[in-house]
Amino acid sequence: MTDTILIVDDDPVQRRLLEAAATRAGHACVSVDGGKAAMAHLTGPKGQGTGVLILDLAMPDMDGLAVLAAMRAVGIDLPVIVQTAQAGIETVVSAMRAGAFDFVVKPVSPDRLRIAIANALKVKALGSTERISKPAHIETLAIKDLVTRSPAMDRVVRLAEKAAASSIPILIEGESGVGKEVIARAIRGASPRRSKPFVTVNCGAIPENLVESILFGHEKGSFTGAQDKHAGKFVEASSGTLFLDEIGDLPLDVQVKLLRAVQEGEVDPVGGRSAVKVDIRLISATHRDLLQRVKDGLFREDLFYRLNVFPIYVPPLRDRREDLDELVSLFINRFSAAETGGRVTGISGEAMAVLKAYDWPGNIRQLENAIFRAVVLSEGSTLTSEEFPQIRAQVGLVDPVDETGLYLETIPGLDADPARADIVIGSHAARPGASTLDLFDDRGNVRSLAVIEREAIEYAIEHYSGQMSEVARRLGIGRSTLYRKLKEYGIDPETGRGEHVAG
Repeated sequence: MTDTILIVDDDPVQRRLLEAAATRAGHACVSVDGGKAAMAHLTGPKGQGTGVLILDLAMPDMDGLAVLAAMRAVGIDLPVIVQTAQAGIETVVSAMRAGAFDFVVKPVSPDRLRIAIANALKVKALGSTERISKPAHIETLAIKDLVTRSPAMDRVVRLAEKAAASSIPILIEGESGVGKEVIARAIRGASPRRSKPFVTVNCGAIPENLVESILFGHEKGSFTGAQDKHAGKFVEASSGTLFLDEIGDLPLDVQVKLLRAVQEGEVDPVGGRSAVKVDIRLISATHRDLLQRVKDGLFREDLFYRLNVFPIYVPPLRDRREDLDELVSLFINRFSAAETGGRVTGISGEAMAVLKAYDWPGNIRQLENAIFRAVVLSEGSTLTSEEFPQIRAQVGLVDPVDETGLYLETIPGLDADPARADIVIGSHAARPGASTLDLFDDRGNVRSLAVIEREAIEYAIEHYSGQMSEVARRLGIGRSTLYRKLKEYGIDPETGRGEHVAG
C-alpha cells in the first residue's frame, strides 16, 4: 500500500492505539502530536504520500476544525476521518460540514477503523468528487432535457425557451451549485448558435492580475511571462456563446472593458494596438446579489443594467424537492455505469427519506457528489442510508449500531419501515430493555436541565456497570466533575441512584 495514514492526536496513548490498529490492517502510518505538526507534515515533502488523515477534533494547539479549514485554504484534498471523545450530534455535524469524510468515536474498534480507512482510500483512488467529469451529452444539452416536476423550475424552463429565441444578454442568478451552467448550455442548445463554440469562464477562479488577459487576450511580450500571443475567451467564443460564471467577482477595472465589449462588440487585447471585433451571445451567472454589490460600489451600475436585460433566477434544491427522485435516479444511472458496470440500480426508501430530509446547502452539485461517493462505496445493487454518513449526520442521524451511542431521529419517510420507526435521538428505545430520557413532564412542560442531567448520569452509570472512567468519558466530562455532580445530586456511586425530585 503506497498511501500513508497520517494520525493526528495530542494524546500519545491514542496515537499508539490507532497506529497499532491501522498497521494490523496493512497500512503504513505516520503519527504527529497536534494540528500544527499535521499541517507542517502535509505541506512538506513527505505530505505527498499521505492517503488518509485520522484527525482528533479536540487538540490544544490547533483543533481539528482549524486543521480542516487550513487544508481547504491551501488546497489539500484528502479524505479525513475525524475522531472525538464526545459523541454529540453537534460535534459530528460541525466536522462533516467542515469537510470530514467520516467520523469515529473514541475508543474506536479496530474493525470500524479498518472499514473507515478502506472506504476513504477507495474514494481517493477514484479521485475527488469535485473532479467528476461532465458526460458528453451535457455538451449538447437542450431545453427539452430540463425535465422537472417543480413549479419553481417550470418557470425557469419557460424563460429559458424564450431566451433561446433571441440574442440579448442573459443573467442567471442563484446559489452555488443550483445548475446555472446547465441552464446556460440548454439555452445555447436551443438557440441558432447551437453548432457554434460554447466557451465558459469562471471569473471567480482567475487570479486578478490575469483576468483581463484571459478574457480579452494579450500580445506577445505585453507583460512578464507573455511568451506567446493569446487570443482570449471573447475571440475564442466569436460566432458562438460566452458563459461568464461568477461575474460578480470581476475586478472593477476589468468591468470597464467588459462593458465596452458588450456595447461595441469589440475587445482590446493587453498590449494590442487596435481593437478586435467579436460576435458573441453573452450569458452571465452569479450567486451574489449584484444589485447590492452595485450599492456597495463593487459592481458598475451601467454594466449591471447591460447584463441584466433578461434575468433568470434558478431556485435552490430545497425549494424544488419534487425533483429529488428524478435527479437521484439520473446520477445513480450515470455513475453506476461509469464506476460499477451498472451494478448499482437504485436506492432504498429509507435512504431516499434521508436525502429528502436534508436542506442541500450545496444544491445539485452537492447531491451529485453525494451520489457519486455512495455509488463508489456501495457493495450491493441498492444504495442504503449507510452510504450517506455525512448527510445522516447533518439531518440528525447516526448509525444505530455505531459506537457513538446515538440513535436515529424520526424523519419523514422513516416510518415506512416499522422496524426502525421507534428509533429516536436521545432515546434508548432502539436498544431492547434500555431506558429513555423524557424531556417533558406529565403536564407537557419541559423538565429542568438539572433533572435531565441527573437522570442521564444515573442511566450512564447503570449502562456502563458503574465504570466511572467510562461514564465520564461517554458523558464528555472529567472524573472529578462526575464525582462532584454525584455529590451534588445525591447519587450513590455504587447503585447509581439518588433521591428523585420533581422535574
